Amino acid sequence: MTRQQLIDNIKARRSFLCVGLDTDLKKIPQHLLSEPNPIFAFNKAIIDATAPYCIAYKPNTAFYECQGIQGWEALEQTVKYLKANYPDHFIIADAKRGDIGNTSKMYASTFFEHMDVDAVTVAPYMGHDSVTPFLEYPGKWVVLLDLTSNPGSQDFQTMADADGVQLWERVLRTSSAWAGTDRMMYVVGATRGKAFADIRRVAPESFLLVPGVGAQGGSLEEVCKYGMTSDCGLLVNSSRGIIYASQGTDYAEAAASAAQALQKQMSALLPF
Repeated sequence: MTRQQLIDNIKARRSFLCVGLDTDLKKIPQHLLSEPNPIFAFNKAIIDATAPYCIAYKPNTAFYECQGIQGWEALEQTVKYLKANYPDHFIIADAKRGDIGNTSKMYASTFFEHMDVDAVTVAPYMGHDSVTPFLEYPGKWVVLLDLTSNPGSQDFQTMADADGVQLWERVLRTSSAWAGTDRMMYVVGATRGKAFADIRRVAPESFLLVPGVGAQGGSLEEVCKYGMTSDCGLLVNSSRGIIYASQGTDYAEAAASAAQALQKQMSALLPF
């Protein structure tokens, strides 16, 4: 998917919502456990219910890998279902890969050739040769981890060098030479608040994938105030707040209501 197609979808749906498919067998409605593949059954219902209100889906691969072969099958079924029924929705594999070049080539092949998702999250710690293999696929995106909101992010991401440049800023500046804003976006946690202004000082046009709105306490208004661009420039993710809005038989309807509520907030905050 091109950058312009992504922007056009945001304008068409008046939404920049990404629904995180962090599907946990311990949290889905228990009546689904009798299904041949409970994970996919849950995902399918959530997708059908929320598709009118979002422009992207982000399955976190850890929730599928932990279930072995059945989990991987559910992930592949989910991606195939999205591509067949909702081809305009952006699909991000939240895999947080990043290894030596030859290994990264295999990871890139997994997600871009075999699964054919639109984007994959990548860790930048090992440098350019661990990231550039993901950029060898035209039309595919790298979503680079930059300034996250977990407690341990302070261990490295905000460390400053002799010139006072923090690591998150060095990541932005260095990686901008690897790909343009049509192929590279960045993960910035919603709880960062005013730090989005600093992000925009360094990366004024890049799309940002923003987790942490909803269950994690991030403020949508603050994210938009400091992080939105004239093209929106944001994909705001909500996982638990939407997919687990109910654990009863009305789980899909509850997810739709939660997604619609966020979409309405987003519509009011868009600059167009």
